[in-house]
Amino acid sequence: MTSSPVTDNRQKFTTFAEFYPYYLSEHQLPACRLLHYLGSSLVLALLGFMLWSGQWQWWWTLLVAGYGCAWIGHFFIEHNRPATFKYPFFSLAADWVMFKDMLTGQLAAKLAKIPASSAP
Repeated sequence: MTSSPVTDNRQKFTTFAEFYPYYLSEHQLPACRLLHYLGSSLVLALLGFMLWSGQWQWWWTLLVAGYGCAWIGHFFIEHNRPATFKYPFFSLAADWVMFKDMLTGQLAAKLAKIPASSAP
């Protein structure tokens, strides 16, 4: 497992603003982020399908697509433990913020603010 200078040694992050730099530090490798984007895109596509078709019995595929892709990235590429296990709500929100930051071109600047020693 990689360690990060943006640690979670505190008992708990109390604000999303404190959590997000830590979250980004746990997503240093582009392949891991790519799997997150794939999962988020699949969630949006599946949600669109369910809204269009009314077939809500497929709700569980949202979880499989989103978390499955992300967790593969963490366990097999980034070699760290997903933040979801310790910070489920902040982690879910951060995944969508990271997706938005990637789409709007803001992610590179935010990743650059993470200390270089956090690279795996």
